[in-house]
Amino acid sequence: MSGIVSFTYAQASDLEKIVATYNASIPGRLATADLEPVSVESKLPWFHEHNESTRPLWLVHAGDQYLGWISFSSFYGRPAYSKTVEVSIYLETHAQGKGIGKECLIFAQKEARQRNILTLLGFIFGHNTPSLNLFYAQGFEKWAALPEIADMEGTWRDLIIVGKKVA
Repeated sequence: MSGIVSFTYAQASDLEKIVATYNASIPGRLATADLEPVSVESKLPWFHEHNESTRPLWLVHAGDQYLGWISFSSFYGRPAYSKTVEVSIYLETHAQGKGIGKECLIFAQKEARQRNILTLLGFIFGHNTPSLNLFYAQGFEKWAALPEIADMEGTWRDLIIVGKKVA
């Protein structure tokens, strides 16, 4: 699949599949701190925080096949941090481990530069080795470790913040 990936801006009509991809990640306890599935309605404010110019949300495709999504989200919500974003990547199970995440990070770095975003951050659980390795392979570095801050139903997990200057 790698090398044939394309990205399109998400539309409101895509929110159902975006949420389905997100919800599919919850049982694995690797990619999100949500413990129960979220509703499409609950994600409407999050969806509307995204825009094509500064905080985009893209669908990831290979041909006509939907593979997942990638987004830029504001970090900390203060004006001084406007050139820093959190990048999130959620892929369908069948698309994981096939180089799609790498394509997404390469795309994210290029898009960040075009939008005058200087810093990309990733918030990744410490036990999510595949995601940490993906980001490290693209030149991200560990910038912070927050030990045992996520209670995953009695199992405490670390949060690792990785970062990269892209400009």
